[in-house]
Amino acid sequence: MDASHLNVWAILAAAVSAFLVGGLWYSPMFLGRVWERANGFTESPKSGPKVFLLSLLFSLVMSANLAFFLNEPKTTAAWGATAGFLAGFGWVAMGLGIVAIFERRSWKYLLVNGGYVTVALTLMGLILGAWRK
Repeated sequence: MDASHLNVWAILAAAVSAFLVGGLWYSPMFLGRVWERANGFTESPKSGPKVFLLSLLFSLVMSANLAFFLNEPKTTAAWGATAGFLAGFGWVAMGLGIVAIFERRSWKYLLVNGGYVTVALTLMGLILGAWRK
């Protein structure tokens, strides 16, 4: 595995971007209330430092994983965004869809959560594709 084309700063920036998108996506200003209702929450769950640190760590793992898939000198911003979209929608959102069907979750649940991961990975791919060594 040749890591010579990996850009650590791009990986970190992509991870932070997913973390920030999640903060906006699940905020009351955007889809937070829809997400709460789709999960049956009567109020927004409290999130302490552990939740945020683990979320950032998981975003970093996602970013590094996507970076290895895009570890080709010819990778561009367009291909990075496309690969991110395909991973987010085709793998993660569809995987969440399978779980949601068996858990008898609503379509809103799937659209909110699957939509977040698709947008986050698309942005990650864009950053990783654009910010090459």
